Amino acid sequence: MTKLTKRYVDSLPEVTVERILWDAELSGFGLRVYPSGRKVYVVQYRMNGRTRRKNLGQHGVVTSEEARREAKLAQADVARGADPSAERKARLRCPTIKELGTRFLTDHVALHCKPTTQYDYRNLLRGVVNPMLGSIKVSEISFTDIQAFHLQRRETPYQANRGVMVLSKMLNLAEDWGLRPMNSNPTRRIKRYPEVEKKRYLDETEQERLGQVLAAMLREGEISLYVFAAFYLLLLTGCRLGEIQKLKWDYVTRTHLELPDSKTGRRRIPLPREARDLLDTLHRREGNPYVIIGSGNEGHHSDLQKPWRKIRTRAGLEDVRVHDLRHTYASVAVTNGIDPFTLMKILGHKNLTTTLRYAHLSDDAVQKAAGQIAGRLAAAMGNMA
Repeated sequence: MTKLTKRYVDSLPEVTVERILWDAELSGFGLRVYPSGRKVYVVQYRMNGRTRRKNLGQHGVVTSEEARREAKLAQADVARGADPSAERKARLRCPTIKELGTRFLTDHVALHCKPTTQYDYRNLLRGVVNPMLGSIKVSEISFTDIQAFHLQRRETPYQANRGVMVLSKMLNLAEDWGLRPMNSNPTRRIKRYPEVEKKRYLDETEQERLGQVLAAMLREGEISLYVFAAFYLLLLTGCRLGEIQKLKWDYVTRTHLELPDSKTGRRRIPLPREARDLLDTLHRREGNPYVIIGSGNEGHHSDLQKPWRKIRTRAGLEDVRVHDLRHTYASVAVTNGIDPFTLMKILGHKNLTTTLRYAHLSDDAVQKAAGQIAGRLAAAMGNMA
């Protein structure tokens, strides 16, 4: 045995079998020599009655003195009850964020989330999270990593916030699955960016123009009766696109749409007379349970976004999304005095906070009414000057 120095290690002859040379000064510190000529520094210790070894680095990449310092640190960790070798192996076995995302989708999202949410999570992971953070080990991702990710996405605050949201869910599950220490989620102190929600409502003139365009395109054969009915039903019921697009005749009664499952669970949607009359004009296709059918004999209309783009362009409503028809329904309801609790039930919101986003419309109606009252009183009282 001799002290492991750079000069000594460089002078070692080739070996025909693997062997370990131990340092003369630091017990447990050694050099593993391979027949290939590769030389790796190691530290050996005992843990729970078993001998363990940890690699400290390859000679030439680390110096003998650097390896000696690492060996002393490892021995100090052992003295405190740690197991450096096991910890290193655990880090190597620990999945990356990308791998955790795959497990998250299969073991959690597929079991607990609706298809639209599953679709959103897959796209968010593939297009937003994985490109920047996918290669980082779950056990090693830090607040700094996530903060940098969030900052890089600041020009798209919605994506940035949703990226942090999905990471938070994944890392909470990583704690439950034993991949991170409990209460170590590094997303907790990330401050979300303010989001300006896109709200677009059709005023009465735009509503009338949309109705005229729908009727004209139906007459001219540019859209089918089913496409025409889909957009009218969205306006007349305040439903979400998927709820009308995938509506089945079994769900339709004379007074309600009885949806067994929706974004917020089971829903019972009031069916106004105008909507019922429209449904009565639609022909059922034998063997097809759906109300809004496409050109094929089976299934529902697969893409209502494509005809909507043509409709809104012709109506001069290029900035209006399909979901804005639901916003329009809510705006008409609030402006006409429908209280938020009733509207919450109609729209199928989970909580009142979502419905109260439309409260400012009610304020507009109140302001207008107050102005009318004041005008009449002032006229009755005469000139106050």
